[in-house]
Amino acid sequence: MAVAQETFQELRQALLADLDPEVAALLGRELERQRGQIELIASENFTWPSVLEGQASVPTNKYAEGYPGRRYYGGCEVVDEIEQLAIDRAKALFDAEHANVQPHAGAQTNMAVYFSCLQPGDTILAMRLDHGGHLTHGLKVNFSGRLYDIATYGVDRETNLIDFDEVARVAHERRPKLIVCGGSAYSRAIEADRFREIADEVGALLLCDMAHFAGLVAAGLLPNPTPHCDFVTSTTHKTLAGPRSGFILCREEHALAVDKAVFPGMQGGPLEHTIAAKATCFKIAASAGFRAYQTQVRANADALADSLVDGGLDLLTGGTDTHLVQVDLRRGDWTGKDAEERLHEVKITANRNTVPFDERPPTVASGLRLGTPAVTMRGFQEQDLHEVGSVICEALADDADLGPLAQRSRALCERNPLYPGFRGYATYAA
Repeated sequence: MAVAQETFQELRQALLADLDPEVAALLGRELERQRGQIELIASENFTWPSVLEGQASVPTNKYAEGYPGRRYYGGCEVVDEIEQLAIDRAKALFDAEHANVQPHAGAQTNMAVYFSCLQPGDTILAMRLDHGGHLTHGLKVNFSGRLYDIATYGVDRETNLIDFDEVARVAHERRPKLIVCGGSAYSRAIEADRFREIADEVGALLLCDMAHFAGLVAAGLLPNPTPHCDFVTSTTHKTLAGPRSGFILCREEHALAVDKAVFPGMQGGPLEHTIAAKATCFKIAASAGFRAYQTQVRANADALADSLVDGGLDLLTGGTDTHLVQVDLRRGDWTGKDAEERLHEVKITANRNTVPFDERPPTVASGLRLGTPAVTMRGFQEQDLHEVGSVICEALADDADLGPLAQRSRALCERNPLYPGFRGYATYAA
């Protein structure tokens, strides 16, 4: 029935499947896509049912510009409690002096930090994007590269580990006001303490972008950068397995500037329904069950890395300290783009990625970035990741028989169902 034919009373009570079966069908198809493919994109995860419930909640209806106890709207007494709960849990989880949980995404977390402590034209020292950095760390077409003077460091050509001699040299030459550590495609632990030493030598502030590995930090499996940094930024939807959003941690001396940079400097009304889901995410991340989950994420990453090496593929740094595995395809004929498309044919979702000193453009690239949070969430164990690695290696052979390989992927998914028992929109799946 067309919406124009619905009465006001009917619209007030209609559910999605009745009101808009077209969108419901698309959501059902997306659910089935997620269920039927092995998800290895390192920046993606499957969140908890409780987080989905929190995000699809009634604070969607509430405007709450400002901060708890200091709003520009009435009726904020409950969302004040929700947001304060999220703040307190984030601070406790990462031993932080201050937390801002309003940023809508990871890009906004870095934007807010820059706005809080820099002026346009100030110098930032950050990891090169093609060596593992993030677009908000200085890509020319991003706001960061357009507003600020960007100096970069990279990894050593032989080890593919961060070249701290270069970090120190460039820092002393360029005298940045802010140094950024952390990135989106670096598989080893970030040594925030070493960056702190260099920052102190040149009088710079230090930001750690831990968006990719925050869950491992929360579980105590990677060092916490918070004690060494002026600012720490993160998303909540990667290893933290929460809603798609972000948050900022900082020292108390920067709290007022950060809060003003977020609101009114960058955003208006916060998404309090998403903040409710963040509060739940932080509670889960403090639990023994979450630590067990992250321990399995790490074990699965090592298992995947071992399987890929056994199958003849090259990995940057030879392995991983995190959830992330970087495949280097330069020794063969495969490009990252072609490999991504081939894996899609065998029901494995991955993404192409540049490797350090890559001679191919980012749209083609010479690497694959793989991660284990999502498959671990649906129950994969080490033996399953060995099988996944075997399927990947066989799929990238010139004479690969793709049909049986896709069936092996489907079998893994069927043994480890995603959201078992949840029908949701699946009724409308094609």
